[in-house]
Amino acid sequence: MTILVTGGAGFIGGNFVLDWLAGSDEPVVNLDKLSYAGNLQTLASLHGDDRHRFVHGDIGDSDLLDRLLAEHQPRAVIHFAAESHVDRSLHGPGDFIDTNIVGTFKLLEAVRGYWSGLPASDKAAFRLLHVSTDEVYGTLAADDAPFTEAHRYQPNSPYSASKAAADHLVRAWHHSYGLPVLTTHCSNNYGPYHFPEKLIPLVILNALAGKPLPVYGDGQQVRDWLYVTDHCAALRRVLDAGTPGETYNVGGGNEKTNLDVVRTICRLLDELRPRADGKGYAEQISHVQDRPGHDRRYAIDARKLARELGWQPAETFDSGIRKTVRWYLDNQDWAAGVSSGRYRDWLTQQYGDQP
Repeated sequence: MTILVTGGAGFIGGNFVLDWLAGSDEPVVNLDKLSYAGNLQTLASLHGDDRHRFVHGDIGDSDLLDRLLAEHQPRAVIHFAAESHVDRSLHGPGDFIDTNIVGTFKLLEAVRGYWSGLPASDKAAFRLLHVSTDEVYGTLAADDAPFTEAHRYQPNSPYSASKAAADHLVRAWHHSYGLPVLTTHCSNNYGPYHFPEKLIPLVILNALAGKPLPVYGDGQQVRDWLYVTDHCAALRRVLDAGTPGETYNVGGGNEKTNLDVVRTICRLLDELRPRADGKGYAEQISHVQDRPGHDRRYAIDARKLARELGWQPAETFDSGIRKTVRWYLDNQDWAAGVSSGRYRDWLTQQYGDQP
């Protein structure tokens, strides 16, 4: 028994691989292109572990996909591989079209060919789990009910539009060909091994470096925060017991404004790693020009997942953000290793030439 994971050196995919092998001896074949956000240092603890086979490659490579599926005969494919940063999609949408749409199409076709040739019992048991995002649903007003699985798709960025297109392809391959697929839509993840362009790791690392803490606009954009290991547990549960063709929302039940998140991190750092000058980290907060078309609020209704599959998040935001801040304090070498010159150039492009 083996599973194939795409994008398993990224933030959520890497955490999923680590979480999977911490609780199971079922081997993982891990396919990742190692683009800017893919990081093998995340998987360093698996070096020499025969249960983990890393393959450097692209989901757009049909020949490679066919070889991996034929060689390893996985019982499931968990599809994380995606370009995932809204800001990057605004500056360069082409990569998002290529990876999220064309790459997903290539993966679906390879998996369909493999699945069609399986013995009847293996064919019935096979699953493809497509990991998507709440951003496909668009934005919510302050008093709107959270997104349910039936919410209309209204993507507002090249990133969310490309993920919405991938969702539709996955759905179509199920209804047209019978491919046993599962789709999840998660809210904003946070936790260990998060690439430092995203809000929480960016704020932690900038604070420690004495740099400004950039907050878009008024900072009142609301997100539902989900600790990454809670997300991994939800994905395992959906893979084990989800109904093929169904969609499941995964949320942490923690709606916070971006400014509240930044201030919470500042308070934790004041406690755990005080500034040498005795001042508070909140003094480093710097409001920057809002990004174009910035969605105001996301919120997930995860009651279907709780009701049908019995999943609930284990972490509150308070417990999860404390674990996250401590992890970054204890793993600054990891953060330094991924903060390459290419990444620093991106920060300058996005936020300006700040000291």
